[in-house]
Amino acid sequence: MQANFVYIGIFIYIILALAVAFWARHGVRTNMSNYFIGGRNMNGILSALSYSATTYSAFMLVGLAGLTYQGGVGALGFEIVYFTGVSLVALFGPRFWLAGKKFGYVSPAEMVGDRYQSKPVASVISIISCLFLIPYCAVQLAGVGYLLQGITNNAIPFTTGVVIATVLAILFSYTAGIYSVVWTDSLQAIIMIITATLVVLLVVHHLGGFGVFFDTLQINHPQALSVPGNGYFSFATFVSLTLPWFFFSLSNPQVSQRLFMPASLKGLRQMLIGFLAFGFIYTFVSVLWGFSALQMFPDLTTADLATPKLLSSELVPPILGVIVMVGILAAAVSTIDSIMLTLSSMFAKDVYGNVKQHASDAKQLRIGKIVIPIIAILAFAFAELQLNLIAVLSVAASSGLIVTVPAFIGTFFWKRGTATGVITSVLLGAILVLLMEFAGWTPLGFGSGVWGLVMSAILFTGISLITTAPLAKAEQFINITKNKEIRQHKQVS
Repeated sequence: MQANFVYIGIFIYIILALAVAFWARHGVRTNMSNYFIGGRNMNGILSALSYSATTYSAFMLVGLAGLTYQGGVGALGFEIVYFTGVSLVALFGPRFWLAGKKFGYVSPAEMVGDRYQSKPVASVISIISCLFLIPYCAVQLAGVGYLLQGITNNAIPFTTGVVIATVLAILFSYTAGIYSVVWTDSLQAIIMIITATLVVLLVVHHLGGFGVFFDTLQINHPQALSVPGNGYFSFATFVSLTLPWFFFSLSNPQVSQRLFMPASLKGLRQMLIGFLAFGFIYTFVSVLWGFSALQMFPDLTTADLATPKLLSSELVPPILGVIVMVGILAAAVSTIDSIMLTLSSMFAKDVYGNVKQHASDAKQLRIGKIVIPIIAILAFAFAELQLNLIAVLSVAASSGLIVTVPAFIGTFFWKRGTATGVITSVLLGAILVLLMEFAGWTPLGFGSGVWGLVMSAILFTGISLITTAPLAKAEQFINITKNKEIRQHKQVS
């Protein structure tokens, strides 16, 4: 594909996205709540689109398609488990929302720290989130670099792609905080779903329609339609991949922070329903994308080439290919800017704010804005190094964050949970995940996420039982489950 086409597509996208971002500047953005969580006043549709764009990064269309190419229909099961895990939003979402509204929380770490009456708890969770999510940002940046480099046959250098994604993420984050991110996310989500669906329908049509498509797949690649198929999705592998995804909506702060944002429980419910509808379509599109690449290019040296190969094939018109490429770029940027905002808010509120305990809200906001480009520079540096370290940490990201899950569950459902239990379980669980990822350990065939969750659950429970719990605060959180608004929400749901 000609580089000029790609540059024109990116230029048009930048103009549209920046216009939306600057339009979102209306209103006051002078405090932490407004800048980072929209003043708890987001409507359900915008929340759903932003939630979708943030969750389904560029590596949904690239990664899940590649996983389908590599392991067959088991990839669909892998993603369906994630849908099952979204039920956690139905369980925890109203509680996050009500606790945030009642106590004024800006970040999930702040909420957990207050529940266990410990500022170090909030700081530890924030630092662990930065440890695992900054390299994940770098992988998103690198993905854009490799995509533009590959689709133009090296006419656009890797670094150019990384710079474009980095600058856009910073601009969207700075322009109006979460307001610009939510509105640009919404634009990006629409681009993602429309372009990806159009391409897969076009490719399937050229391959004979759905009937012929699956008949051919059954004849030429029967292992792709069964589990474990070619053996890739063994039981241990499937569990190791899916367990961190099941808890993704709870463990990833850039996602769980969005539970504070809707204006009402009705808006929260609309967000969840909209996200499920979006994800259902996008999941099947990505899986069909992988199956299409398997039929057209059965001998790829690496499964991650499935998407670039399809985009550069004769079945995809260049203009449509550019639009899809823009959709993937948009998906990556939406994930990056959301993570940057979340991490900067956590650092300002839960690290700097805990060290400088008398810092004003305005001062914390200034610190948060200063941290945004620092996070971007760190992610850029990781992406440019192109070291195995990035790949190791990106694989470990969801597994590393899963160690916070017992603490979040205990926040609302266990009075005996203690700050010592949280700190010990999170720190030692994260260390275990890192050691396993770097050393390549898979005891009994299970990955680091499984053992990280097991260790953190045992440590959290055991240490909490032998230390003193803040029962008064625990009662406040437990009683949130008895709130009249939550009961009404359950009845409507």
